[in-house]
Amino acid sequence: MTYLEKHALYPPQIKVVPHADLGIIVVIPCHDEPDVVSSVQALRDCELPECTVEVIVIVNDSEISSTEIKQQNQLTINQLNEWIPQNADDKFQCFALDHPDMPKKHAGVGLARKIGMDEAVRRLEQVGNSMGVIVCFDADSGCDTNYLKEIERHFKTHPDTEACSIYFEHPMNGAAYPPEVYEAIVDYELYLRYYVHALRWAGFPHAYQTIGSSMAVRADAYQKQGGMNRRKAGEDFYFLHKFIPHGHFTELTTTRVIPSPRPSHRVPFGTGKAVGDLIQTESGYLAYHPNVFIDLQFFIKKINALYEMKSELEINHFIEDLPDSVRSFLLENNFPQKIKEIHAHTANPTTFRQRFFQWFNAFLVLKYVHHARDVHYASVPVNEAAEWLLNELNVEIENGAEARDLLDVFRRMDANHTHPYDDEHV
Repeated sequence: MTYLEKHALYPPQIKVVPHADLGIIVVIPCHDEPDVVSSVQALRDCELPECTVEVIVIVNDSEISSTEIKQQNQLTINQLNEWIPQNADDKFQCFALDHPDMPKKHAGVGLARKIGMDEAVRRLEQVGNSMGVIVCFDADSGCDTNYLKEIERHFKTHPDTEACSIYFEHPMNGAAYPPEVYEAIVDYELYLRYYVHALRWAGFPHAYQTIGSSMAVRADAYQKQGGMNRRKAGEDFYFLHKFIPHGHFTELTTTRVIPSPRPSHRVPFGTGKAVGDLIQTESGYLAYHPNVFIDLQFFIKKINALYEMKSELEINHFIEDLPDSVRSFLLENNFPQKIKEIHAHTANPTTFRQRFFQWFNAFLVLKYVHHARDVHYASVPVNEAAEWLLNELNVEIENGAEARDLLDVFRRMDANHTHPYDDEHV
């Protein structure tokens, strides 16, 4: 049974026959978005790659959505239907798919992405291109004009890549939003970059940005991993971490997505929620205490030694020597039994380490971080945390540097792939 036969929720939705050299499909979930045409226009303004490009916009609402949202979505459909024929040609086509009244249990960004990405799979399979690229974008995002060409180039020059994250930068100033919105997004993006870099510093091997508007996947890999989930929030994190541990995940840093900084309370967490909360509280953003990662690093550095510890007594002694935050978390998560199970299925240190991080994965690490924050180390201002980490990385910064300056440093590190970590941390 093929992926679509098993997992697709809808029959074919687009009747137009795809172009023979279709290679990139950009999927945009759109719920109560007043300016999606600007985002589609940003894609249309890009330099076109060698392959044909399609954009699929999933205009969606729930069976319990308000009349105002449904009216906005209908207006959006009308605007797209007016824009599309004026901007289509042999190399670029856009389709607006209307999905009103989705079941309230599942309605949300994950389901919308899934509908669009599944249709993208169908389109690419129609032309026999299972290696085609499905790109996730957002209805309030922009991008650099080399965006489409660089996505094509990246997957051609990295043929083993199954999925990738795409470099992003939120706007830090402008006239579109009040100053407090830009101040909030600076803090939040600084937090996002601090968290990933702190995990890398600690030695966690699967630390990457997982932003829904800034990711792409090959169609064959998408199908192999069971497609997109239907989560209402965090769908990007859960989706990409199906690919990251397998080693065929890369970072595309030669172009840029420009996500919106606007506040929103439509989802329980994420950028919009964080910005909205920051504006309401009028306090700086808090980030995980450095000790959370110091303790994690201490633990990860000892993982290789665990391979030689086969007895229950040795494993118990290992646990006793760990920092309180790690020890209490591991005991809550049945660590001794898990190590025994890993030992039973590995024959050398390399496979032991691989299987260990299949268990101690990004989800469990995040749970540890939350445990350490809630029980052991109260969060600190994001500036303070970021300064600590940059000092640990021997990156020169001024004392008391502002969030914008710190964020610029992390951005340069990410855009240029200059990550100053010891070999043992990579």
